[in-house]
Amino acid sequence: MINKKNLIKMYNLPEEIKFCKKCTISNQRPRITFDGKGICSACNFAEFKKEKINWIDREEELKELCKRFKRKDGGFEVIVPSSGGKDSSTVAHNLKYKYGMNVLTVTWAPNVYTDIGWKNYINAINVGGFHNLMWSADGKINRKLVRLSFEILGDPFQPFIYGVTNFAMKIAVKLKIPLLMYGENGEVEYGGDMKNAFKPTRDYKKDHAKHYFSGLPPEELVNYGISKNDIYPYMSPSIDELDENKTEIHFWSYYKKWIPQENFYYCAENTGYSANPERTEGTYSKYASIDDKIDGFHFYLAYIKFGIGRATQDSAHEIRDGHLTREEGVQLVKKYDGEFPKKYFKEFQDYCGISEEYFWEVIDSWRSDHIWRKENGLWKIKHRVSNDGADD
Repeated sequence: MINKKNLIKMYNLPEEIKFCKKCTISNQRPRITFDGKGICSACNFAEFKKEKINWIDREEELKELCKRFKRKDGGFEVIVPSSGGKDSSTVAHNLKYKYGMNVLTVTWAPNVYTDIGWKNYINAINVGGFHNLMWSADGKINRKLVRLSFEILGDPFQPFIYGVTNFAMKIAVKLKIPLLMYGENGEVEYGGDMKNAFKPTRDYKKDHAKHYFSGLPPEELVNYGISKNDIYPYMSPSIDELDENKTEIHFWSYYKKWIPQENFYYCAENTGYSANPERTEGTYSKYASIDDKIDGFHFYLAYIKFGIGRATQDSAHEIRDGHLTREEGVQLVKKYDGEFPKKYFKEFQDYCGISEEYFWEVIDSWRSDHIWRKENGLWKIKHRVSNDGADD
């Protein structure tokens, strides 16, 4: 029997569920805040981006940044962590072809590439035109970590997040490339800790474990029987190494207005990026987070843990970006949120080495009583943005 988790305590969640008056997100997203008018921090920041930020000035800051890191020896000037997806490819392509930077894209390979994901990765290199370095983790170890993260963190995607966040910093230190450019500051763009909303950089000395690693940095996995040798590729360089390299981690979304749909159109034109032929399970979109077969279970667990599924996450930022009305978003959430990712379910079981029965035991251990209740043997979500949950 798997012990039930206390999500309210783990994530400091409010017991009373409320939905943003402007978008579809709820107050169950960790670290999001709502103002006195019932509007979430991400929506308020979206309005600030539209009305208050001078993007011409921000571009001048970007040009100055690029000028500061230009080299005369032909060496790489900036690292962009990239899987070949629409967002990172937009960043890399602009830096190289618009701002004249010598870009190295660094890829932490997905757990299990989808066909379209692999195609987009290859096209980013060959059509987009990037130098690239890929790291593939020990598959045996990675499977163990995916299963462990599924069990103890409620997120099988966490090992990938370790790798994609830390490996690029490792390469920066090894190759003595101080500048790294990530895509969006997710805490700011999608709702979270807003303290870095007006800074271009991420402080690698603070909040790393809390914001990116669900409170469990990879080095602490030794407490779960993972050796230091096995966990090493997933770990960040030391603070001393990063300091010695004079490392700076910048967010593209500080310099350029972050609109994921526009990134898709940009890469479709410039890097050979293709969307899926059909919509992604759990949502209505076809072009976001489509390169890893494990990805759907990351989003499904967010629905189980927080009542926030993939359609909620997609619609919330598309409402903020002006692509959907709130009414349209609510209907899309009602139709698709929480849809089970059955397409790769068997592969997920095989990858983790678990039975279907055990899968559901783990899933149910992450259902919080303030979000779910069981009725006639079926789990029902208590509150929905469409106001038709079991307790609405």
